[in-house]
Amino acid sequence: MPTDSIEALSPGDVLSNDQLCEIFGCSPQGGMRRAKKTNTLVIVTNHIESIYEDRWEGNVIHYTGMGQTGDMDLTFAQNNTLNESPGNGVAVHLFEVFKRKEYTYVGEVVRAAPPYQAIQPGADGNDRKVWLFPLQLRSSRLPAMSQEAAKEAFEKKEKQAAKLPDEELRQRARNAPAKTGSRPTVTTQYGRSPYVAEYAKRRANGTCELCQELAPFQTKKGEPYLECHHIEWLAAGGEDTIENTVALCPNCHRKMHTLNLPSDKKHLAQISKGL
Repeated sequence: MPTDSIEALSPGDVLSNDQLCEIFGCSPQGGMRRAKKTNTLVIVTNHIESIYEDRWEGNVIHYTGMGQTGDMDLTFAQNNTLNESPGNGVAVHLFEVFKRKEYTYVGEVVRAAPPYQAIQPGADGNDRKVWLFPLQLRSSRLPAMSQEAAKEAFEKKEKQAAKLPDEELRQRARNAPAKTGSRPTVTTQYGRSPYVAEYAKRRANGTCELCQELAPFQTKKGEPYLECHHIEWLAAGGEDTIENTVALCPNCHRKMHTLNLPSDKKHLAQISKGL
């Protein structure tokens, strides 16, 4: 749970912006916030709004410095503070944002290697040189990220990408890191009855219960390939019952998880209940 001091913070604690500012004594704005009161530098990697391409490699984050347009200056403001840490005595604390107004504490970080330059588009869409700081956690424990939060953040980025002009999209795609980052996530696994799943497939008898087309292929055992779907999603409180489970082809299964149209749900509910 969030606390009222830096020392009591634990990786994974989620703070509001007000709480973060109160604990560290820093500004309420910006991705790099110097706090002289606590002799700290708070850095934030925002996965839903930032233009930067911060990425994790193990327990090292490659953090993009300060400055949204034009070439970045390593001696500018908090870039200089971060570059000179920890020799300057400033402790650097990292937060991540997966949902608006929620700051997840990651921990104290230190430079793992000298900063290096890369090409990234700025806020104006023009290519420029940026500085990236490889920062390593002091703690060996990287808090696991919620897979649902990661999915939501990625979908928000996808929507932002869809709105970009063609040329800016091309530049960002061209300059995107070829080596993708990675980090641990946590997921919620819902228990499912194999009997309910098998019952739904037998009831379907090799035909998708939404589009009414034959299964697109057969398995190595010669069985029609269909996927089980819960009309009311388990994540939304749906039950794992034969009345709430249908067998769908992969296309229709994806359609239900993308559109989830009320008319399709009504149709499937009638089939599953034998109406």
